Amino acid sequence: MIESSLSVTGLGQCSLDYLTVVDEYPPADGKCEFTRMAVQSGGPVATALVALSRWGVACRFMGVTGDDSFGEKIRASLKRERVNTAGLIERTGFESQFAFIAVEPGPGRRTVFWRRPTGPAPAPEEIDHDVIRSSSAFHTDGLFPQASLAACRAAREAGVKVIVDAGSIREGMLDLARESDYFIASELFADKLMGGKKPLEACHQLAELGPRLAGVTLGPRGYIAVTEGRVIERPAYAAEAIDTTGCGDVFHAGFIYGVINEWSLEDSLDFGAWAAARASLKLGGRDGIPALEDWIDREV
Repeated sequence: MIESSLSVTGLGQCSLDYLTVVDEYPPADGKCEFTRMAVQSGGPVATALVALSRWGVACRFMGVTGDDSFGEKIRASLKRERVNTAGLIERTGFESQFAFIAVEPGPGRRTVFWRRPTGPAPAPEEIDHDVIRSSSAFHTDGLFPQASLAACRAAREAGVKVIVDAGSIREGMLDLARESDYFIASELFADKLMGGKKPLEACHQLAELGPRLAGVTLGPRGYIAVTEGRVIERPAYAAEAIDTTGCGDVFHAGFIYGVINEWSLEDSLDFGAWAAARASLKLGGRDGIPALEDWIDREV
């Protein structure tokens, strides 16, 4: 691990994930035997911060759990990864975010069943804006729209880079695009935004809202992005994927690492794509996070 003086603060989802491998997704009223199971912590922002922490970046996570056993496991997993959890709010009498994920072998396709935390979302006044202002970058997935929007505004006012992981269209996501520097959406988000598979058009539409870069991740087809009218498009790195859970989260981590280290946008996106492909080689969103040294030592 290469130590860095840079820091990233994130606000968003943290989850406990139960992952199983099934031969194929079952039809309604059917039964399905699974062959493998793993229990890992997950969540888009939480997993991105874990990757960044492993790469030597100081990370601070803000979010919410319940006071249940899942919350204890989520918090412990972040602490083991040296992610600061001072901003992780525990809601007494409520339950934490949870996901059950069925993974199909071959393409690594997965189906996710998830429940958001049952407690109240963090309020804007519960978020430490001074911590955000002192960071190199701020990262959010927008699950908590009001707090995320206030945090983005605080970050931008302080000159802190704002990166949004737009996995799903939900309340406030386009407002976050207006307050972001880098807005990278999933293919699902782009398809719903445009009413069809028009990723380049989605990038242009999102870019009009103000971010310096608007992009769409396209799974095994790579990614496409628009920055200042210029299109960046590359295929994915080849990988015999076992599980794509967390690949988008690790993509964002790689991109953020490049941005805070002042790499070009092309190199930042490329690192994200490489890290995501490597993450797909193992079950779960975190076991496959690659070492930074492997990127440095790769054959170009």
